[in-house]
Amino acid sequence: MDWCDIAVLSSVLPITGYSTDRAVMNGDGEHSQTEQTESKQDGGGDTEQGEDPNEQEVIVIQDTGFTVKIQAPGTDTFDLQVSPQEMVQEIHQVLMDREDTCHRTCFSLQLDGNVLDNFAELKSIEGLQEGSLLKVVEEPYTVREARIHVRHIRDLLKSLDPSDAYNGVDCNSLSFLSVFTDGDLGESEKRKKKGSELEQIDCTPPEHILPGSKEHPLVPLQPQNKDWKPLQCLKVLTMSGWNPPPGNRKMHGDLMYLYIVTVEERHVSITASTRGFYLNQVQRHPFERIATPFQVYSWTAPQVDHAMDCVRAEDAYTSRLGYEEHIPGQTRDWNEELQTTRELGRKNLPERLLRERAIFKVHSDFAAAATRGAMAVIDGNVMAINPGEETRMQMFIWNNIFFSLGFDVRDHYRELGGDSAAHAAPTNDLNGVRAYGAVDVEGLYTLGTVVVDYRGYRVTAQSIIPGILEREQEQSVIYGSIDFGKTVVSHPKYLELLEKTSRPLKVHRHAVLNEKDEPVELCSSVECKGIIGNDGRHYILDLLRTFPPDLNFLPVEGEELPTECQQLGFPRQHRHRLACLRQELIEAFVEHRYKCLCVAASAGKEAEESIPGLAQVKELAHSLVTEDGFDPKSREVVVNACKAVGSISNTSFDIRFNPDIFSPGVRFSDDNTEDIKKQKQLLKDAGAFLVSCQIPSLVKDCLDHTALPMDGATLTEAFHQRGINVRYLGTVLEFIDKAPTRAQLDHVFRIGITELITRCAKHIFKTYLQGVELSALSVAVSHFLNCFLSSFPDVVAHLPVDELASRRKNRRRRNRVAGGGDNTAWASLTPSDLWRNIVSEAQEYYHFTLQCESVDQAVERYGLQKITLLREISLKAGIQVLLKEYNFDSRHKPSFTEEDILNIFPVVKHVNPKASDAFHFFQSGQAKVQQGFLKEGCELINEALNLFNNVYGAMHVEICACLRLLARLNYIMGDHPEALSNQQKAVLMSERVLGIEHPNTIQEYMHLALYCFANGQLSTALKLLYRARYLMLLVCGEDHPEMALLDSNIGLVLHGVMEYDLSLRFLENALLINSKYHGPRSLKVALSHHLVARVYESKAEFRSALQHEKEGYTIYKNQVGEAHEKTKESSEYLKYLTQQAVALQRTMNEIYKNGSNASIMPLKFTAPSMASVLEQLNVINGIIFIPLSQKDLENLKAEVQRRQQLQESGKNEEQLENSQLELEDKLPVD
Repeated sequence: MDWCDIAVLSSVLPITGYSTDRAVMNGDGEHSQTEQTESKQDGGGDTEQGEDPNEQEVIVIQDTGFTVKIQAPGTDTFDLQVSPQEMVQEIHQVLMDREDTCHRTCFSLQLDGNVLDNFAELKSIEGLQEGSLLKVVEEPYTVREARIHVRHIRDLLKSLDPSDAYNGVDCNSLSFLSVFTDGDLGESEKRKKKGSELEQIDCTPPEHILPGSKEHPLVPLQPQNKDWKPLQCLKVLTMSGWNPPPGNRKMHGDLMYLYIVTVEERHVSITASTRGFYLNQVQRHPFERIATPFQVYSWTAPQVDHAMDCVRAEDAYTSRLGYEEHIPGQTRDWNEELQTTRELGRKNLPERLLRERAIFKVHSDFAAAATRGAMAVIDGNVMAINPGEETRMQMFIWNNIFFSLGFDVRDHYRELGGDSAAHAAPTNDLNGVRAYGAVDVEGLYTLGTVVVDYRGYRVTAQSIIPGILEREQEQSVIYGSIDFGKTVVSHPKYLELLEKTSRPLKVHRHAVLNEKDEPVELCSSVECKGIIGNDGRHYILDLLRTFPPDLNFLPVEGEELPTECQQLGFPRQHRHRLACLRQELIEAFVEHRYKCLCVAASAGKEAEESIPGLAQVKELAHSLVTEDGFDPKSREVVVNACKAVGSISNTSFDIRFNPDIFSPGVRFSDDNTEDIKKQKQLLKDAGAFLVSCQIPSLVKDCLDHTALPMDGATLTEAFHQRGINVRYLGTVLEFIDKAPTRAQLDHVFRIGITELITRCAKHIFKTYLQGVELSALSVAVSHFLNCFLSSFPDVVAHLPVDELASRRKNRRRRNRVAGGGDNTAWASLTPSDLWRNIVSEAQEYYHFTLQCESVDQAVERYGLQKITLLREISLKAGIQVLLKEYNFDSRHKPSFTEEDILNIFPVVKHVNPKASDAFHFFQSGQAKVQQGFLKEGCELINEALNLFNNVYGAMHVEICACLRLLARLNYIMGDHPEALSNQQKAVLMSERVLGIEHPNTIQEYMHLALYCFANGQLSTALKLLYRARYLMLLVCGEDHPEMALLDSNIGLVLHGVMEYDLSLRFLENALLINSKYHGPRSLKVALSHHLVARVYESKAEFRSALQHEKEGYTIYKNQVGEAHEKTKESSEYLKYLTQQAVALQRTMNEIYKNGSNASIMPLKFTAPSMASVLEQLNVINGIIFIPLSQKDLENLKAEVQRRQQLQESGKNEEQLENSQLELEDKLPVD
C-alpha cells in the first residue's frame, strides 16, 4: 500500500468564521444560504446551464494575459504581467507602488512614441502585444500634479506608521501577523529549517494564556515588534510661508514651495517646479499597505504622539470639512455614477466583470464619502438646507449627497412608533435597496444608500434623484403613496418593472383602494414610491416594507396567531410597527412549503407517506405533466396541493406575500375577502415557522457545532442566516435555558447574554450621547463605561470646566458634580441607574428577564468577562479606548478616565455589491472538491480568485475565503510552501478587512500554524497558536468548544518538541472541554484520551497512559463496534502500553533486587516523530489522508465516474424541473 494524494475531507470539526452554513470541505467557505438562493433567483435555472460557457470563456480570457516590458528613466527594463481588460491607469498605479519607480507620479506611458490614454483598456490599444516595450516618459508638473506628488510622498513615508489605521482614515487598518512570523513567511524557505534544532525553540507560552489563567490583559492585543522603531526620515514636511510663487518665479516654472526638516535637523526649502522633485521611501509586505475597500475601525489604540503633518492638516481643511465640496465642478455626481455603472453591458463575462468592478468601486467610494459627510453633519460642520428649523428636523446636502437624521419629523411615523420607527426605517429601507439591487432588473433604479450611526445619532445618506429638489413631493410621486396609503397612485411602467422583481422577492401583486374607493394595482408595499427623475430613469425609494410584517411583534386586534406562537407569549408589543421578516426567512419558508407541496401531491397520488426527497419531487413534477396534456386526476391533485400550501396559483407552486396586508390605513376591496384571508394566514404561518422550525434548528446547529458563534457578530450572523431577527434573542435564550442539553449550550447562552446586555447598553448609550456637547465627549463616554463596567460604586463625572463661568465664579471646585443645565444631565447617571435601565430594556425590548443589578452580579451569575463586555460595547458604539490594562475590579477608583477615550467612530451599514461570476466559480470549485476532484476544484478556485481580484481589487472578505480554501487544497495536494504563502495572505487579509481579533482571524491563525508546522517552522507555529489562544480568551473566554481544538493543536506541537508537562496542561484542558460540549461518550473525547495517553507514554507514566487509552477504547467499542479500525488501533496500542509497563516494572524490580549490578534491558522512550505529530494534527483539524492500494484506486475511480453520471442526470432533471414547475403554460387554466 502507498500513501496517495487522496484526502477525505471529513467534517470532524467544522470551521466557522463569518459564515456558518458552509458548503465546503470541513465547513470552509464563505457564503451563506441567502447568497446561494439569490444566485438561484437571479437567473432561475440559467446558472446551471450558463456555467459551462462561462468556464470556457474565463479560461480563454485568462490565457490571453500577456507580459510587457517597462522602461523607466534610471532603471533597468523589467517585465510586467498585464491582462487585456486592465486600463492603462492601472499600470500607472503599479509603477507608483513599485519600489524602484514609486518616486514618479507625473509621467505618461508611450508605445512606439505614441502616448497611451490613461482610461483606455489595454486590449483596445493597437500594436500592444506580448513583449511590447512601454516607455515611462516624465511629464511637466502642474500645481495639481505637484500636490498629488507631495501626498504620495507622505503616504510612502507613512506606509509604516500605524497612526492612520488607529484614526480609521484612508482605508488603513491594523495587522500584527508579521510580529509572530518575523516578517514574510515566504522568506522562510531561505532560512534553515528548524526541525532538527529543537533545543533552540523557546516554547513557553505567556502566563496569561495558560489554561485556567484568570488574567486577560488587553495590551498584548496589539503587540509591538521589539525591533520596531518609527521609521522617520522627515520631522516636518509642510507648505512654505513663501507660497504662492510671485509672478517672476511663476514665469520660471515655480509651482509652490515646501519646507522640510530632516531627522538630522537640516532645514531645507524645496521648490516644486514643472520639472519636478524626488524623495526616497520604504517597503513591507504589500498586503499590509493596500487600502481595504471599506474602512475598518480599531476599538483599541496605543497612546501616539501627535506629530506635525501639514499634508494631513491641509487635507483636513479642504477635502474633509466640505469647503471643497461646495465649489462647483469639484464634486462627484454620485447618483449619475451609481446609475451609469448599473447600465453597463452584461451580456458576456468581460462585460460583466467590467460592470461589477465599476459598481463595486463606486459603491465603496460612495460609502466613504457618505460616512465622512455624516460625521461632518453631526459634528456641526455642514450647513443645513433648512437652518431655521429645530435641529432634529434639519436636512443637509453635502458633496451631492442628501443627509437626514433618524427622528420622526412632522409626525410622519406617529402611528408606527414615532422616533423608534424613524430609527428602524432606514435599516429596513437599506435591506430593501439591497434586495432590489440583487435582483438587478434592467430599467429599475434605487438610490445609493448608507446608514451611519455616530455619536448617538442615526444619519441616512442618499444619492439625489435629478430634479427632485425642484418640485414638490406630491407632483413627483407617480407610483405608491406618500401618506401610508390614504392616497395611492399607480403607473403601468412601474407595474411592468416591479412585476419582474415580484417572483424573486415573493411580492404578491395586489389592489388597494384609493381615497375615491377605486382599486389601484400595486406590485410592492404602498410606501414604495416611484419617481421619474429629470434623467428619465424610473427610481423607487422608501423600500422599508419590502418584506412582509412580523406578526409575532405586531399585535392586531381580532387576529389570532397559531398556537405554537401563543405558547411562547406572542404576539408581543414592540417599540414600533415596522418589524418585518428577513429575506432569509422568506426563502427558508418557501423552501419548506415546497416540500409540503410535494408531500400533499404525493399523498394525493397515493405515493409514499413520508416526505419525499428532492429526487422524488422532481419525478413527481415530471409525472404531473404528460405529453398529451393532463389526466384529470393529476390536475385535481395539483390544485389541492397548491391550495394546501398557500400558493397564489392553483396550477403551479408560487408563494408570494402581500406586504400591505396588515398596514394601518390601507384598505382592500370587499371582493378580495377570500384572498385577503389566505394572505393573512400565510403570514401567520411564516411567523409560526420562525419560532417552531428556525429557532429550534439554530439551537440544534449550535448543539452539533455546525454553527459555532464566538462573539456577538458571529452569533448575529448565525441568527440572520436562518432568517431570525435579533429581536428574538430573548426567545432563543429562553429556549436554550430550558433545553435538556443546557450544559452543552453554555457557550451560546453566555455569548447570547453578553450580546443582550451590550445591545441594551448601546440603546441607552445612544440617547445618553445625544445630550453631550462635543467638548465633553471623552468625559461622558468614560463616565458611561465606568457606570457599565467598573466595580467602583461612587462613580462621579468630572465635568469639563467652562472657562468663562470659572472666571466669574472664582474658587469653585474644578470637579463640580453635575446638576443644572440641560447638556450636563448625562453626568447624573449612576451605575445602579444604568443597570436598572439595562434590566428593564432587556425585558421591554427582548422580553428576557436579566437577574442582575450590577456588572459584578452579571459577571458572577452568567460567567461573563468584563474585557469581553468592553470589546462588544466598543465595537457596537464605535468607541476607541486606550490600549492599557484596566482594573475593572477596584472598589477604590473608577476603571476609566477621560484620557482613556481616544475617539468615537461611525458604525456604518451599506450594500455590499457581489462579484457574481467569481462567486459561481467559487461554488463550482467547492462542489468539485467535495466530489474529490481536487485538481479541477483547485483550478476553478484559482479562477474565482482571479475574478474576485478583478472586481474587488486586492482586499476583500471573499478573497480571504478563496485564499483559505486554496491553501487547504495546496496542503492536501502536498504543496506545503504554496499552502503557507496563500494562508499567510488569508491571515493578513482577515486582520485587515475583518479586524485583528475577529473570530475568523483566529481561525486563519490556526490554519497558518498547521502549515507552518508541516513546513518545519515549529517555533512560528507555536507563536501563532499562542496568539490565537490569546485572542480567543479575549473574545469569548476559555469555556468554548473551539478552545478544545486550539488546545489540542498546541498540546500536539508541544508534544512534538518534547515539552511534555506543558503539552499535558493543554491536552487535558481540551479533554475537559470536549467532554463537556460533545458528551463524555463522543469520538472526539476518545481521540482526546488517546492524545493524552501518548504524552504520558512519552513521560514513561504508563499507568496514566493506560487509564486514558482504556477510556478511549471503551468509547470506540461502544460507538463503532469492535470490528472498526479505530477500535482495533486502540486495542493494539493498549497491548503495546501494557508491554511497556510490564517491561518498566521488571526493570524496577531488577534494580531493587540487584542494586547497581542489575543487568538492565534498555527501555525505549522515544520522542514522537514529527510525521506522527503531523498525522494527529491533520486528524484533529479534519484532514484525513487515506492509504490506498492500486485496487482501491481503481474502485474509487469507477465510483467517482458513476457519481458524475448520476449528477449529470440530476442536472437534466433539474432543468426539467425548472421548465415544469412553471406549470402555468402547460396546465389548463379555468
